[in-house]
Amino acid sequence: MLLKILIALVFLAMVTSLAVGAGFLVRDGSRSRRVLVSLKVRVALAAALLALLGYGFYLGGLGG
Repeated sequence: MLLKILIALVFLAMVTSLAVGAGFLVRDGSRSRRVLVSLKVRVALAAALLALLGYGFYLGGLGG
């Protein structure tokens, strides 16, 4: 159960990072590096999400 909650939290963090990055892109345009930082955070969160999903399937906690 804890693994599923952690997966959901990481996914929500990814969606939040996506929204924040879109806001930076609209407000700052190409003058800021904040969009790049937001993308780096989103890629790291995606890697963490994939690792959590792989771990969950490997242990059998997500396989049904």
